[in-house]
Amino acid sequence: MISADYCQRPIFKKAAVMAETHYDMIVVGGGIHGAGVAQAAAASGNSVLLLEKSAIGSATSSKSSKLIHGGLRYLESFQFGLVRECLRERALLLRNAPELVKLAPFYIPVYQHTSRRPWKIGLGLQLYRWLGGFNSDSRFRRLTRRQWQSLNGLIQTDLQAVFQYYDAQTDDIALTKAVLQSAQQLGAEVLLPAAFEGAVIHQDQCEIHVAVSGKKRTYTSAVLVNAAGAWVNEILRNCSPRQCPLEVDYVQGTHIVVNEPAKPGVFYLEAPQDQRAVFVMPWKGQCMIGTTETVFHGDAGDVRPLAAEKNYLLDTYNHYFCTARAESDIVSAFAGLRVLPRDSKTPFKRARDTLLLANTQSRPRLISIYGGKLTAYRSTAEKVMQRLRGSMPSRKPRGNTRSLALQPAGQAISGR
Repeated sequence: MISADYCQRPIFKKAAVMAETHYDMIVVGGGIHGAGVAQAAAASGNSVLLLEKSAIGSATSSKSSKLIHGGLRYLESFQFGLVRECLRERALLLRNAPELVKLAPFYIPVYQHTSRRPWKIGLGLQLYRWLGGFNSDSRFRRLTRRQWQSLNGLIQTDLQAVFQYYDAQTDDIALTKAVLQSAQQLGAEVLLPAAFEGAVIHQDQCEIHVAVSGKKRTYTSAVLVNAAGAWVNEILRNCSPRQCPLEVDYVQGTHIVVNEPAKPGVFYLEAPQDQRAVFVMPWKGQCMIGTTETVFHGDAGDVRPLAAEKNYLLDTYNHYFCTARAESDIVSAFAGLRVLPRDSKTPFKRARDTLLLANTQSRPRLISIYGGKLTAYRSTAEKVMQRLRGSMPSRKPRGNTRSLALQPAGQAISGR
């Protein structure tokens, strides 16, 4: 947990609060982390209101690689704790959300030109299995040459080995909606579209100003959780007293979907241009390819796939498969933003840990979530709740997010 001192003068004058409603917690942001925090708070018996400016999961939470995985590639940068956490969360989601999260075979082909040798891949998979607890979902094997024939279209010239292991896939926006539906069933409220206009953080509560259909509303809460994703610092700038934000980079990740029948599983490839990990995945009957990592400058609401990114992904695909694809074969493309700590390293090599910024070390009233993995959203929410426990009233729990079943949302999430 990171705490930061207030560093500028208040942006609102302190005045008597005429609040419409008081909550134990207000959450800003209807992505997977906002939904996860709302679910965790509601499961703890706390009253919670989630504010979303447009639609649930409409930004990064609907533009991921759709994978629920431990992060095999993070082993190279020794992020063992993150991998263990994600593998634990993957196991929980496979158990609690079987209709939304499904185990899938992953294939890693190793060629003469591949930088990572078969012994290194095998060692990494052994470690991955150990961190996963040696359960059946963590099994892996090295395919025989005869079994290579089942890998539709994979170029076999100079192919030296193919490893198969298991991770999981999901529909990211469907998962986000299912988590928020669970939160609502536990008593959480959702307000959308609701534009956050500012907040005053008092010693004993938070005063939140919102615009709904052009009308101003004011709410109060014991705590405020900033889960706005790429807009995290924008929200923070509108909180008073002003708090020094973390220095971050916004890294764009683009995916393309090509007019190619889905492959039998997920292919984990090494991009020939820079040795980055690129996945080729089945998605709604076609092939999805991603992702890129491009440092982004500009308005977070104006993220679009770049021509260079599309070419990069097509070149990677064509390097490994016989059925070469051109730009005319792209049927759709989308881009989202990751929030990563500012660093001189390339985005691919940066740490992926989620950072929590509190407004004060003791009994914080405001927590901002930086970064975060789709797979580990529940664990992140659990950490937020632990940090805020002394700042909110203690209530009678209604459930435990470690065992709560998640069902596909029966209808679109709507607010009041």
